[in-house]
Amino acid sequence: MSLVFAGIVPHPVVLLPSVGKEAILKLDATRIALEKLEQELYLAKPHRIIIITPHEGVFEDAFVVNAHTELESRFEKFGDMTTEFTWKGASDLAAKIQHKANEQHLPTRLVSNDYLGHGASIPLLYLTAHLKDVTILPIGYSKLDAKSHVAFGELIKEVIMESDKRIAVLASGDMAHTLTKDSPAGFHKDGEWFDTEIRNVLSKEDRQGVETLDPEKVSHADECLYRSLLIMCGVLSNMQCSFEEYAYEAPFGVGYLTGQFHVS
Repeated sequence: MSLVFAGIVPHPVVLLPSVGKEAILKLDATRIALEKLEQELYLAKPHRIIIITPHEGVFEDAFVVNAHTELESRFEKFGDMTTEFTWKGASDLAAKIQHKANEQHLPTRLVSNDYLGHGASIPLLYLTAHLKDVTILPIGYSKLDAKSHVAFGELIKEVIMESDKRIAVLASGDMAHTLTKDSPAGFHKDGEWFDTEIRNVLSKEDRQGVETLDPEKVSHADECLYRSLLIMCGVLSNMQCSFEEYAYEAPFGVGYLTGQFHVS
């Protein structure tokens, strides 16, 4: 078995000290959770990390697989003009996913983009401090339906299981952006509903329950985790695993969930 780790990570830019400054203190629970996740990931010793992110270029009709051989994290758009990190890409894994997607007629676009957005960069900064040789494969979700996202996750699982490498998968995304009147998208009652439902179905190991959430209510939550999580559900299909929540908090009116799927 080549899947050695699976987790959920948020990506608030304020977790970057140069950007968040004193605001980072309001995310203590998330920072501690990411430190715990980093330890667990290190023990899993992955050769590759697949990170599913909403900020990898969302197409209406296709998933995105970034095959660039060297990736770069930059944060100029957030006011940090100096911080940069580089990562080795996983072009071999990208090619295998694209090939299988072509065989299965799942719309997927292979791109080559050296810029790694904050949806992947922020969690990777916390999680890879002791994994210097690991390679990164960023994957972007689409605007296709829930069933298509699960199917794409199942396809990724096939590629993982055929690999002789140890592979970790991370679903990156923030939960509802509509939890309070001061939230980035304002208040909507379905924001709290979304965060509560996701946490409930994960605690009950009901991954099928993720796929069947009311799409209209999900849209009201104005979140960016749901489709990452749908792909993760496909990756974990037919596997015995439990979800351990490490932290959930929402100090800025946006829900941040961190946790690990323990795959047996």
